Amino acid sequence: MAAHNELGKKGEELAVEFLEKEGYEILERNWVYQKAEIDIIAKKKSILSIIEVKTRSSLDFGLPQDFVKQKKIQLLIKAVNAYINYREKDFNDDCEIRFDIIAVHKNGESFAIEHLTDAFYHF
Repeated sequence: MAAHNELGKKGEELAVEFLEKEGYEILERNWVYQKAEIDIIAKKKSILSIIEVKTRSSLDFGLPQDFVKQKKIQLLIKAVNAYINYREKDFNDDCEIRFDIIAVHKNGESFAIEHLTDAFYHF
């Protein structure tokens, strides 16, 4: 596996650990619909979080969250609509959907994690 793929997998593992410590229930990982992939689908109370994980080995070229582009957002929206339809019976009307980004970057030998809630809105 290429080094950047290994780094991305490590970032997703760290994101899951972080979310679980924060009280989130992980519902899905790497959920795919057509060309779209949702890294993590998690729930906490009545909030369904659609989470994109971005991991970088350095900040030399920008913050990890800066790499979530409009095309990716459109694909995430399409995928979450399909997911809700697929799991319709599991959600009630008071379930709020939120799009988050977890930015992970290598900081020496450790990793820094930032959870950006409501990172973008769907229209």
